[in-house]
Amino acid sequence: MSERTRKYSEGEIGDFKIVEDFLPRPDQLVLREDNVKVTLSLSRRSVDFFKREADRAGVPYQRMIRALVDSYAARRGRRTQAAKR
Repeated sequence: MSERTRKYSEGEIGDFKIVEDFLPRPDQLVLREDNVKVTLSLSRRSVDFFKREADRAGVPYQRMIRALVDSYAARRGRRTQAAKR
């Protein structure tokens, strides 16, 4: 057991206060978007890149690709709307 770890087996731990549960339900933590499944052929080089980067970030590579496409679409959408004004 390290110096930072203590095992309490006797006595009180100390003063504590029970607080009301203030966290949202798990289904409220992540907003779901309306997703559409598509079939897309990508180069092996691109897929390998996203798999490596997603592994480093600890996320699924499909989510990383989706975030990239969403970001591109959002930026292009803003530019298109600005050009219409």
